Amino acid sequence: MSETILTSPAKPKIYVAGRASLEPGVERYVLKGGGTAAFELDAGDRVQISALEGGQLVEVAVFGAKGKSDLEALGLASGRAKPLGIERALESDSEDASRVRFGLYRRGLDLGRAKAARLLGPDAGPGDMISLQAERSVFAVFGAPSEPMLVWEQTPPSDVLIFIHRANPRLLNTARLPDPLAEPRLDIRVNVASAESFEVYAGEYIQIIDVQGRQCSDFIAFNRKALDEGREQGLDALTTRTLNGAAYPTPGLHAKFFDQDRNPLVEIVQDTVGRHDTFNLACTSRYYEDMGYFGHPNCTDNFNNTLKPYDPISQLSGWPAINFFYNTNVDCHNHIWSDEPWSRAGDYVVMRALTDLVCGASSCPSDIDASNGWNLTEIQVRVYPKDAPFKRSIGHRMSPDAPLQLTRESGFHPRTSALTRAFGDYRGFWVPHHFANAGAIEEYWACREKAVIMDLSPLRKMEILGPDSEQFLQGIVTRDVRKLSVGQVFYTTMCYEHGGMVDDGTLFRLGENNFRWIGGDDASLIWLKEQAAKSSYNINLKTATSELHNVAVQGPRSREILQQIVETPAGRPTIQEVGVFRFTIGRIGGVAGIPVLVSRTGYTGELGYEVFCHPKDAPAVWDAIMEVGKPLGLQPFGFDALDMVRIEAGLVFGGHDFDSTTDPFEAGIGFTVPQKKEEDYIGRTAIEKRRANPLRKLVGLEIKGNEKPSHGDPVYVGRAQVGIVTSAMRSPLLKKTLAFARVDVTHSELETALEVGRLDGMKKRLSATVVPFPFYDPKKERVRM
Repeated sequence: MSETILTSPAKPKIYVAGRASLEPGVERYVLKGGGTAAFELDAGDRVQISALEGGQLVEVAVFGAKGKSDLEALGLASGRAKPLGIERALESDSEDASRVRFGLYRRGLDLGRAKAARLLGPDAGPGDMISLQAERSVFAVFGAPSEPMLVWEQTPPSDVLIFIHRANPRLLNTARLPDPLAEPRLDIRVNVASAESFEVYAGEYIQIIDVQGRQCSDFIAFNRKALDEGREQGLDALTTRTLNGAAYPTPGLHAKFFDQDRNPLVEIVQDTVGRHDTFNLACTSRYYEDMGYFGHPNCTDNFNNTLKPYDPISQLSGWPAINFFYNTNVDCHNHIWSDEPWSRAGDYVVMRALTDLVCGASSCPSDIDASNGWNLTEIQVRVYPKDAPFKRSIGHRMSPDAPLQLTRESGFHPRTSALTRAFGDYRGFWVPHHFANAGAIEEYWACREKAVIMDLSPLRKMEILGPDSEQFLQGIVTRDVRKLSVGQVFYTTMCYEHGGMVDDGTLFRLGENNFRWIGGDDASLIWLKEQAAKSSYNINLKTATSELHNVAVQGPRSREILQQIVETPAGRPTIQEVGVFRFTIGRIGGVAGIPVLVSRTGYTGELGYEVFCHPKDAPAVWDAIMEVGKPLGLQPFGFDALDMVRIEAGLVFGGHDFDSTTDPFEAGIGFTVPQKKEEDYIGRTAIEKRRANPLRKLVGLEIKGNEKPSHGDPVYVGRAQVGIVTSAMRSPLLKKTLAFARVDVTHSELETALEVGRLDGMKKRLSATVVPFPFYDPKKERVRM
């Protein structure tokens, strides 16, 4: 078959209330670089395949009748190639590999009998697309093959976008269900405006699926043992919120739902939406009657009917329930509001039963407001055995219109997870807050006095390649890229046209035309791609976050540790020689050892380094550093302690100390915007106006007493609010309470007396004084040791 390269589909548009984001019969999926995906296709279905960043090979295997290879059904030549890329990808323990393996198993398909076609490849540009059409019903497996990337290479695999245009879209409430995550013991369809009850054993998993998106499902559960004893002990939202200190449970530390006696009944394991309701009752007849809709179906009556067999469960006029996919929140005026759900077709929540349960799940019948997107659909409930392989994860999207990703584990997770269970989601990765045998204060002192190791793999990485890469970046970042030498690193910012910041980060120059951006947020990767699409520069952008994981080794003894294990080739600086904001390339374990890139960078205010490697090598890198470092006092380091040391060192954090409304001067990093840069860059005109006419300034505050303010607390002069606190800490070393605050320039001079408002801002004030920052080592002598 000769490949036909098509143009990519139109850019996403803004959609209005009540309308789906895709046209009827169109489905969108992302095939991860290095991953796999599988779909059932019917005759006439059309598949569009596009490597988002170009240069990515796609491998396709197709199964037809009786499990035979049937590439011809998609108009592809039969060939003799084995699906080696797919086979290799299926050997991993990733979520997508597990699902494809199970999809093959439950259909009795043998990948060893299949042949593969190879599409796109290294010559395909970003957005280039292949279109295939199914001549008959098949099961198609897609892979995006990849090889482990060396840290000094710039060849990460690219994600692939797959659109499926169904020839015969399913009618309302006959939607195609996603494949089960494992073999379910129960598979229950909850029809529109109805409810179903079911029993679950301790340790089993309950999956609530929003089949077509934007459909709420109320969930209730009762302790089976208590019911047998004549007691009704049901899931209670008020108790759950109180014990968790959160509006609704999420995977991680605060995952459990409790009954009125504070016994845990279920815990959240996976949640692809992360936005539900625990403020309100399941809908009641009274709600509809007060709106003038008498006799309208409601979840409470539906629960009463389906739970009648389970004595002594009550017949209530309003059931307290967890309302999955129901989008509610509390505004600044203490009002509860609701809007259309965030959930999309196939979104789900997975819970693990912590005891034997009687459960109820509904498909909410409310069609008189936005709570179900003005369009009632079905809910699917699946119950899986206790040995089902579910990892804890939360849904994450790079942007609101981006495809879903579940929380990732870094290559270092096998080591960090053996040392703590205190993990939280940080921009789509699990990261440790603190470690079990230490805690934030002890980790803080280890950083200041000895050395620490910390997983920073969530940092976003982007490769920028090509003969025009320097000129392209010169128009994007605020620093002068032409002054960046090979082997050097710049800390810099990117800004929008109005001067507000996209992100801050570091820019590595690997070669004359080779750069690597490392930022804190997906916004910078999206921004780079958007600007590249607008330009005519000869460049290539490749996201490398999944291929480059890194630990920070920080503290006074960090050099002593790394110089014992990292060997560098002739012509490259040794660890002893590498200067501040420089990097070197080497190996751990001799000339045939683990390839690493080591930069003299950090986020602690101490002498420190970052060590980059491929995820497959991450456990061995951790072990090598720990083995040498332990005798020197090296300790694992979590994000709680990191927040303390970075505030002391005067280092800002996106989302706290700056956002898209903040320019670099207001973020306290005006040094990243040189006045003498001759060439133009995005936002320069606005930034120069802001430089000449500043309105706000980031200042350091020393706060009287031991009470620590919170991010967002107002800062006052008398009755007038003049700013907000952006970050705060209690310094163990300096024995002071310290904060950053963004204040009006009128009140930004050193020694200015300010007050931080607590409660309503008037009844409680914390006295504060404007002081210089960095608070710790203001001349940055320790970084240069």
